[in-house]
Amino acid sequence: MVAGVPVPQAVKGANDHQLSSAKELRGLYEVLAKAYGPQQWWPSKTRFETIVGAYLVQNTSWRGVVRSIAGLEAHGALCVEGMREIELEELRTLIRPSGYMVRKAAALKAFVVFLDAGYGGSLDRLAAQPVETLREELLSLPAVGPETADAILLYALGHPVMVVDEYLRRITLRHGIVPPLPKLKYAELQKLALSAFADDAPETLLAHFNEFHALIVEVGKNHCGPRPRCEGCPLAPLLPPVTDALPG
Repeated sequence: MVAGVPVPQAVKGANDHQLSSAKELRGLYEVLAKAYGPQQWWPSKTRFETIVGAYLVQNTSWRGVVRSIAGLEAHGALCVEGMREIELEELRTLIRPSGYMVRKAAALKAFVVFLDAGYGGSLDRLAAQPVETLREELLSLPAVGPETADAILLYALGHPVMVVDEYLRRITLRHGIVPPLPKLKYAELQKLALSAFADDAPETLLAHFNEFHALIVEVGKNHCGPRPRCEGCPLAPLLPPVTDALPG
């Protein structure tokens, strides 16, 4: 859904160009799924670790997050109770490899306060709430934007919510699926991604959305950075004929 809008409504009234874009994006997804296989995301052991990872990965590489996660786990802070009890200064030190340690430490503490106040510290009770309510509440927390909120909803709380990111923006731009300008806002890019799954059965969407974002990240980090590295990319054969003039 798009901010609470069910998937079928997200593409209601779509024109021919929008339908063509959706079909092309679905084709890219199927190529990636065949090339890379199941991703089995999110790479974590628990739901709380997934939430922590969603915060820590903001504006940094996953390599630094792995180091931070290892430190938190070694100090017993990779659970609600541990995060609640750890001193703020120690938390900052442990997540230093992820960058922005002051802001991220405060945000993680704020999440636990939110979880305790509204849901008795229970992720089960949190996950049981309607997705529209959860998304609004998450977006009201410090350092939580749409991508982080949707990642938590999808990968930690098990709601079929589409996650989109800068990798997807680059891929759709370079493949001519979206125009260079105006730059699509998050909700607009999310709507496009949802349209690629408009004909799928509702019970399959959680698995599709999980794999879609994971596959986009995989091809993005390997090939579709700020400067494209197209050699060996499974999507390279699908690029428009003239690539030199494509924007980055």
